Amino acid sequence: MDNIDQALISLLRQNARESVATLAGKLGVSRGTVTNRMERLERDGLIVGYSVRLRPDVQPDVLRAWMSIEITGNDTRRVMASLLGEPGVAALHSTNGRWDLLAELQVASLEALSQVLERIRLIKGISNSETSIHLESFRVS
Repeated sequence: MDNIDQALISLLRQNARESVATLAGKLGVSRGTVTNRMERLERDGLIVGYSVRLRPDVQPDVLRAWMSIEITGNDTRRVMASLLGEPGVAALHSTNGRWDLLAELQVASLEALSQVLERIRLIKGISNSETSIHLESFRVS
């Protein structure tokens, strides 16, 4: 992946519906170059799809939270498998520092969040956790 591919991906992250002609103009390359690069990035699996992102306030019935998770010993893979099977876990990320994993939680209510937290805290291998509820988002990238 070269600088043009990286710039193309950056533009697509900003607006995946941008026309090929507009992308070509912004990149200073031909429309054929943009089309070929997009096809190659898709074929090689670097671009796996395009999606719609909604502002958080458009989905008022969705409560979001981050759960920082500390794992004991060598249980990381087993804990990850359990977390990925939890319906309230929208995404799971490994990290460095004090916490081993960050779980992005999405639920419909505080009661549902409480139930998800209770189930997660019962997973063998989790020694500590801390949860922060999203109150307001100021920038959605």
